[in-house]
Amino acid sequence: MITWTDTHAHIYVKEFDADRSDMLLRAEAAGVSKIYMPNIDTDSIEAMLEVELRNPALCIPMIGLHPCSVKKDFEKQLYVMEDWLRRRTFAAIGEMGTDLYWDKTHWNEQQEAFRIQAGWAKERGLPLVIHCRESIDETLALLTPFAGPEFTGIFHCFTGTAEQARKVVDLGFYIGVGGVSTFKNGGLDAVLPGVPLGRLVLETDSPYLAPVPFRGKRNEPSYLALIATRVASIMDVGESELAETTTRNAAAVFGDRTYRDK
Repeated sequence: MITWTDTHAHIYVKEFDADRSDMLLRAEAAGVSKIYMPNIDTDSIEAMLEVELRNPALCIPMIGLHPCSVKKDFEKQLYVMEDWLRRRTFAAIGEMGTDLYWDKTHWNEQQEAFRIQAGWAKERGLPLVIHCRESIDETLALLTPFAGPEFTGIFHCFTGTAEQARKVVDLGFYIGVGGVSTFKNGGLDAVLPGVPLGRLVLETDSPYLAPVPFRGKRNEPSYLALIATRVASIMDVGESELAETTTRNAAAVFGDRTYRDK
């Protein structure tokens, strides 16, 4: 059976409270063998860890502060998260990054929060899972000073240009591809063929950005197969090869770590 890794899914949020167990069963039936959960802020940590506790082989947590949650109190939130990092192991620092789409009010704070979290990742040998909506060039500029041979991560929900994708790969990072790849005007059909298959990972970003034909509805990890079908077509590879390679890529990003309490 073909197996997949969903490298980015917020399956702990309230949108899944009514049917989370059934949703996870559907994911496993669709061949999803691992689901990496990006954190949002300090309020989301306990719900995320509860999902991990109930599904430890399938659902794996990260820790980080989403850029849309960066406000004037961001340092207090990061203090709480750093304390969690001392107490247990996480798969990555994420979801972190920058966002110039929704609100530019706290752009200076976003940049400082990025630098702090990138420093955590560098110090601890953890990958970064990066949000960069309408801010890819700015994010690349922030990331470049941290670059190094052992420093890696994922540009989640990548929607940039072929040139931006090349810069991401040159920094040793991976391109995260999700439901946008199935959108008629998503633009990734012109970008992905120039990206090495060895630098792609798949994601759903559940419950957001559901692929066609579920666009506009709640997304879930079982839909990763729909994304994979589209990506395989764009990349002109078989789904088995795509599954094997993207699963291997995800393992290279996140490594083989022992999670939960240190």
